[in-house]
Amino acid sequence: MCALAAADVALESSVQDFISKPRNMLIGGQWVAAESGETFEVYNPSTDEVIAHVQSAGKADVDKAVKAARKAFEDGPWGKMAPAERQRIVWKIGDLIMEHQEELAQLESLDNGKPITIARAADVPLSAEMFQYMAGWATKLNGETISPTIPYAPGAEWHSYLKREPIGVCGQIIPWNFPLLMAAWKLAPALATGNTIVMKLAEETPLSVLKLAELMQEAGVPDGAVNILTGFGETAGAPLAAHPDVDKIAFTGSTEVGRLIVEAATNDLKKVSLELGGKSPNIILNDADIDKAIEGAAHAIFFNHGQCCAAGSRLFVQEGIYDQVVEGISNIARNIKLGPGMSTETQMGPLVSRTQLERVTGFLDSGKTQGATAAAGGSRGEGAGYFVEPTVLTDVKDDMKVYQEEIFGPVVTATPFKEADDDLIRRANDTVYGLASGVWTQDISKAHKMASRLRAGTVWVNCYNVFDAALPFGGYKQSGWGREMGAQVLNNYLETKTVTVGL
Repeated sequence: MCALAAADVALESSVQDFISKPRNMLIGGQWVAAESGETFEVYNPSTDEVIAHVQSAGKADVDKAVKAARKAFEDGPWGKMAPAERQRIVWKIGDLIMEHQEELAQLESLDNGKPITIARAADVPLSAEMFQYMAGWATKLNGETISPTIPYAPGAEWHSYLKREPIGVCGQIIPWNFPLLMAAWKLAPALATGNTIVMKLAEETPLSVLKLAELMQEAGVPDGAVNILTGFGETAGAPLAAHPDVDKIAFTGSTEVGRLIVEAATNDLKKVSLELGGKSPNIILNDADIDKAIEGAAHAIFFNHGQCCAAGSRLFVQEGIYDQVVEGISNIARNIKLGPGMSTETQMGPLVSRTQLERVTGFLDSGKTQGATAAAGGSRGEGAGYFVEPTVLTDVKDDMKVYQEEIFGPVVTATPFKEADDDLIRRANDTVYGLASGVWTQDISKAHKMASRLRAGTVWVNCYNVFDAALPFGGYKQSGWGREMGAQVLNNYLETKTVTVGL
């Protein structure tokens, strides 16, 4: 394992100013404190030090935000705005994100722990792209005409058409692993389709999206169209999910919390979309480009410190190349440079919180107890922050906890298989999740056959973790309901109205 990198990126003055005083919440176009007066601390996961204080929203704040969103939807300009004008505003948000790229990247790195180089190259540009891709849809939400045949009214003439209309007030709850990007995934389509929003940020990582909220105001989003709350799941997320005046709830996070969201929504049967957990299989066949597959499999699990719902955390390798692949990935793991996000030398930062550190190290202890072997890593990393070594586990059985459950850390289980047959597909699909999967082979027939049989919302062939605003993302089984991104995400935020006129 390489030594810890040292922070070498100086904070911009605007970032220092931003975190130097308690950050308020955006409700009805105003930056306000929580009704209770309570705040909570935000930690730098690289150092375990407090870097900021934010408001702790409660039910009264949720009520205020929903009321503001309802007023903006029913009486404000957003829903009545011409699609082309809405398009210009949503596009402008993307422009402003790129104008503030360094500031947002630094906030993301400080808050989440991810390397500043990754935040600059991926998180910020992909967030901007999401707003600008979705902006284009604002002017293309077309209906259609239908010519019905009504058997009990022979000779009558009818004109029927469909309209696509915004759902209304959308509650959105986002996770901490990609704070800025997850906000963009939800805000952009909801805004482009004319909805109003109350978003609850992850308590671990609120800073970059609070800055984004300022940029949305600058772009011209009307007061109340977007409301941003900071707080905890029990005191802010739960009342938002259960609020009777919220028309739709969109959640990204764990499957366990997803179930609670569904329960909360049953009181008034509000619309629900969920992007939940995963335990994704990544399959390498003997005929794969081995060097490319090794690099890709390492990226599949170690990207974003393994804190990725689509992480390729169950690695299946054909027997003929198993030892070579395991040693290749283990060698990459041993040479990854851990360090604070604010270092340009860092290749992997810390986990997001002490809670997550304890969760992941608990899985490592469980794996060792049940007989797994660490070919690389297997322990907590050095330093005061929440570091875990990139880990490759072998001698893993299908009934082990590390194999069955989502770890959400830089830990991969590697198991061999004999043939690319029905048993391999059964094992790959033998999970309650179905978010993503990977296949590495140079045989195009095998690739397409396996892609059709894997029960997952995304199948990557000879690549992994490839995301684009135009590509729908979401899961089968307990990995969620609905899709993020692409044209399909619009269905999460639109109602279909049928109008029939007797001529």
